[in-house]
Amino acid sequence: MATTALEISEMCPIPTYRFVVTVGDVAMAFSEVSGLSQTVQTIDYRDGTGHWCLMPGQRQPVNITLRRGMAKRRKELSDWFNSISFNTVDKKDILISLTDETGTELLITWNVSNAFITALNGPSLSASGNEVAMEEVTLMADRLKIEFH
Repeated sequence: MATTALEISEMCPIPTYRFVVTVGDVAMAFSEVSGLSQTVQTIDYRDGTGHWCLMPGQRQPVNITLRRGMAKRRKELSDWFNSISFNTVDKKDILISLTDETGTELLITWNVSNAFITALNGPSLSASGNEVAMEEVTLMADRLKIEFH
């Protein structure tokens, strides 16, 4: 049983509301990150005697969605999306890190390798609403690695 403040803080789950995102070399603010999961194909292996088992196959691509409020002159994501042309793409590494309450110490980092934009969605506009204009970017990446600090 935990008795000191340090032991208690190390056993408590980490809240998800304080995180930082770095796309390439640029730190960006996002309100939501989803899709931090990696899966593998499963392969049916059947032998000649009627037995079978499941085996892991190749890793599937990582699909990540980032959402943030739109602001004047913050056009990094649209510039990145517009840089895509036939058979050329600017792939970037992305770091997504959970931090402590102060936002200064990194606790867990998801290293996303070779990400590129597959979709850039603008906000839904309504003259009768008062919501913040949100943009959403969907990324596909080669690999996801988790690092505990």
